[in-house]
Amino acid sequence: MRRVLADTGPLVAILSRRDQHHRACVDALREMPGPLFTCWPVITEAAWLLRRDGNAVERLLASLNTGFLELLPLTSEDARPIAVILKKYCDIDAQLADAALVHLAARDGVDTVFTLDGRDFSVYRLPRGRRFRILPNFS
Repeated sequence: MRRVLADTGPLVAILSRRDQHHRACVDALREMPGPLFTCWPVITEAAWLLRRDGNAVERLLASLNTGFLELLPLTSEDARPIAVILKKYCDIDAQLADAALVHLAARDGVDTVFTLDGRDFSVYRLPRGRRFRILPNFS
């Protein structure tokens, strides 16, 4: 089974019925192997965006114990390579959550990302210049 990294956008869309991408992300999720993998910077960003959406933050955190999301560890040793990614992509204003996912993808050999940010993830590169496989595919 292919592992999939989850970015902020789809998590927010899945947990917020008011999000314009809710249905598309819920439908795409049905086709993905579980669990999705993510990291604390993504969870933090999603929690900030969901803060006014009822109990969405509570549901986000609860999803970490259900097999829906699994956190990949980041330690102090990961800070330097993440900083390098932020610097490399500063021209597109790369965010910490994106840089952490790019680093985790390279570190853990994951090439698929569940994101609504196809613009940036089509620019980010994996080792040896490989491109991310981006889901959902809206084209």
